[in-house]
Amino acid sequence: MTLTGTGFGHAELATMAGAPGRPNEDYAAAGPGWAVVLDGATQADGVDTGCVHDVPWLVRHLAAALIGQLGVSTAPLAQILAGAIEATCRAHAGSCDLANPDSPSSTVAIVRVAGDALDCLVLGDSPVLLQAGERITAVTDDRVDHLRPGGRPYSRVLVRAKRNAPGGFWVASTDPGAAREAVCVSAAGVTHAALLTDGVTRLVGCYGYDWPGVFAVLRQDGPAALIDRVRAAERAAPPAGGKPHDDATAVYARLAPAPR
Repeated sequence: MTLTGTGFGHAELATMAGAPGRPNEDYAAAGPGWAVVLDGATQADGVDTGCVHDVPWLVRHLAAALIGQLGVSTAPLAQILAGAIEATCRAHAGSCDLANPDSPSSTVAIVRVAGDALDCLVLGDSPVLLQAGERITAVTDDRVDHLRPGGRPYSRVLVRAKRNAPGGFWVASTDPGAAREAVCVSAAGVTHAALLTDGVTRLVGCYGYDWPGVFAVLRQDGPAALIDRVRAAERAAPPAGGKPHDDATAVYARLAPAPR
């Protein structure tokens, strides 16, 4: 899609569910000068989440609360995210146990034009890629890759203990304070940006791509073609462990030139 107005000259997005018949737990949206991507965490079978809602419900409500503020508020992105988590909690506090540590959760990636800079927020493993000149920079939150004790595959008990806890990893769920733990940067000179879920970044983790290579596909062919690359790689060599195909989402934005 093409966006008019301040900030983005053009933005495209694409998303694909990981399996037929299963809901897509990713969500993406973009407006003049902002974009957001969320990746809901698939619940393991048999886990009591304390919540009557599924993961897509949480993702949609978080996204709606974020979108409602990104176009009108100049507050810091972490503050906007904290408000979105609070609003989502209010929407189901009367029906669900928000103290349950297995309550549905989601990663969050946001970019927003702020004058001559681009503000970025990353919470969880949905990175933001930035191009400034010839340089590609990845804004990442890799804390989920470094849980201790032990290594992957992580036990359910370890993930439960480390989610939204000091020394663990942080996601958007029922604690607005998680927003303060997000990786936030402001970058100048950015001409293009991309937001990706980990269903796309497995190109880097599993299939030999690097961030410039991912960006090159986005520039030349767009987000849908990038996801097609993921699916082709998965079919040729299924990833060791994990899902054969994950929900995959990519947003690619070109920033509008600053007015003279």
